[in-house]
Amino acid sequence: MHLRQIIAGLDEGVILIDPDQSILWANTAALEMHGVESMADLGETVDAYRARFQLRYRNNHHLDTADYPIERVVSGEAFSEVVVEVAVAGEAEPRWVHQVRSLVLTDDNDEPECLVMIIQDVSARFEAEDRFEQSFNANPAPAVICRLCDLRFVKVNQGFVDMTGHARDVVLARTVYDIDVLERAERRDLAKERLAEGRTIPQMEAELALPDGTSKLVIVAGQPIDMGNQPCMLFTFADLEPRRKAETALRQSEERFMRTFSLAPVALAIGTLDGHRLCDVNAAFAELTGYAASDITDRPLGEVELWETAAQRHELEDEIATGRPIRDREVRIKLKDGTVIDGIVSTEPIMLENEKCVLWAMRDITTRKTSERELVNAIEAVMQDTSWLSRSIMEKLARIRAPQVETTGVGLSELTQREREVLALICRGLDDKSIARTLDVSANTVRNHVARIYSKIGVNRRNAAAAWARARGFDGDSVVISSMKEAAA
Repeated sequence: MHLRQIIAGLDEGVILIDPDQSILWANTAALEMHGVESMADLGETVDAYRARFQLRYRNNHHLDTADYPIERVVSGEAFSEVVVEVAVAGEAEPRWVHQVRSLVLTDDNDEPECLVMIIQDVSARFEAEDRFEQSFNANPAPAVICRLCDLRFVKVNQGFVDMTGHARDVVLARTVYDIDVLERAERRDLAKERLAEGRTIPQMEAELALPDGTSKLVIVAGQPIDMGNQPCMLFTFADLEPRRKAETALRQSEERFMRTFSLAPVALAIGTLDGHRLCDVNAAFAELTGYAASDITDRPLGEVELWETAAQRHELEDEIATGRPIRDREVRIKLKDGTVIDGIVSTEPIMLENEKCVLWAMRDITTRKTSERELVNAIEAVMQDTSWLSRSIMEKLARIRAPQVETTGVGLSELTQREREVLALICRGLDDKSIARTLDVSANTVRNHVARIYSKIGVNRRNAAAAWARARGFDGDSVVISSMKEAAA
């Protein structure tokens, strides 16, 4: 009686069985583990128990009659830690997972007097293992698990198979020594020490050998876990091969850029956005400015005084700060010996070694600018006396003198009909008196029209007015001129 009271309070389920296969008694824990409240529901005999409950192993194989733990107890077999899934008869899915061991109580003659089946409900543990198994297999991150006792791989997920090309069965037949997941690890000795001690292995880069003879750069880390009461190590991986390929491609691209930069015949320089310091210059830049690379690199452009004026430098730096490239900007460049030359500067934002930089390109246009100034001066001198020049020559000279007429601002639509007629006659080469006779108006009226035209279009000479008109496709020949008399008629 006292023994039953002790057994009744245990967390483990206990079922007492007579050698004649009748079930003598079960404690409350054993009844709850089978979802029943009384011995009658549990079954009063071994046959009745077997009829009420269906058992199978964890691999889904159903137990034969002789393999039921209760049958093995009755036969006097001693066993421990037999794990079975238990389902109520008629139900397809099991409700519980039991871990069962046996105990045989004998009399003074060493004959079996009472048979005991001791049960632990391990459903929660195996449910957690099932959830881990599902999560492990579904996780896209590559992972393998090895037992610490023999370092044999016991689990491998699809992510590892896809990353390495190893077949799953091949991995599960090997050990950590066969498929070295710590090969060429940056802290290999530490990793091996932690693996031997069953402690966490910190993240580190390693090279995994692949079945095709190549290798793959990865980050590997190890986390100790228990599986089925066995200490194991979970290895997880991150594939760094895409990063390595990208870094290699970037490095090769930068090397090609630097070779082109060094050999380019155009003066080139690379500067930082921070402080506008020059990081590197090519030979053409040194030849143009007189500055050797050692003279000018790592110095702000403001300190070098490469530009003629500080205002010009500020203007360029402010425009670069907007992130937009500069194209063919005319500047005045101050050389190392103090000489100032005319130049053209272009810039382009670039990334170099993950740093935002600016590529500068410069050209010396001093000779061209000098020729242009000489030509303009000659034209000015010629145009002081235009009486012997034809109208077409005058117009060509005006266009050469002012070759970059902007078509923005006031348009022809801003001129009145009479002003357009006056402008057309100017384009034809007529002076004020001839225009007055053509329009049958006074010379004073013509002068007023001409003054208003000059004011609207922003010029102060007849040839400039003609050039302005032709830049807008207005040559005057297509305009029908009407005199005051014709208009009155």
